Amino acid sequence: MPELHLFSLFVVTVTLLMLLPGPNVGLIVGNTVRHGTSYGLLTIAGTSTAMAVQLGLTSLGLASLLGHAGIWFGWIRWIGVLYLIYLGIKSWRAPPAAAMGTSVRPASRRGLVVRAFLVSLTNPKTLFFYGALLPQFISPAGSFAHQMAALAITCVVIALIVDTGWCLLAGKIRGHLGGRLANRVGGSVLIGAGLGLALARGAKS
Repeated sequence: MPELHLFSLFVVTVTLLMLLPGPNVGLIVGNTVRHGTSYGLLTIAGTSTAMAVQLGLTSLGLASLLGHAGIWFGWIRWIGVLYLIYLGIKSWRAPPAAAMGTSVRPASRRGLVVRAFLVSLTNPKTLFFYGALLPQFISPAGSFAHQMAALAITCVVIALIVDTGWCLLAGKIRGHLGGRLANRVGGSVLIGAGLGLALARGAKS
C-alpha cells in the first residue's frame, strides 16, 4: 500500500480527472440516453473491464512496449473512433422512440458489453496516461508490485462510482427527452466520444 499522504492525493487526483467527460463517459451517456439506464450500466461493465485490463498491462510494465508499436495501435484506435461515430450517426438516423420513453433495444446485452469493452480498450490514452500517472504515487520504500496493485484497484473502483453517477444522471435526463430528440442527444454524445478518442493521440506526445 502506498504511503497515506500519497494515496490520499492519488484518490483526489484520479477522482477529479474522471469527473471530466471523456470517450468512456460519452459512450455510457450515449447508450443510457438511447436505450435506458440498465444499458448504461452494462456499458460501464464493459468499459471498466477494459480499464482493468489496461491497468493490468500498465502494472506489468507493458505501456512502454506498446509505445513502440504505435503504428499498429494507431490502427486499432481509428477503428474505435469510426465505430463510435458510426453508432452516433445510426442513432441520429433512427426513428423516433416509442411512447413512454422506450426505444429500440440493442440485439444483445452481451454484444453491448463486448462493444463497450472493445471501444474502451482501443483508447490508448488510458494506457499511456496511467503509465505516466501511477508511478508518481509509488513510494520507493514499499513493494512496487503491491503498491501498483492497490492503485490500479483504486482506479477501477473510482471509475465505477463516477461512471455510475454519469449513467444515473443521464437516465434522469432521458426521462425528459422524447422521440427523435433522445436519439439525437445520444447520437451527438457518441459522435463527441469518437472525436475525443481521435484526439487521444495527444496523450502520446
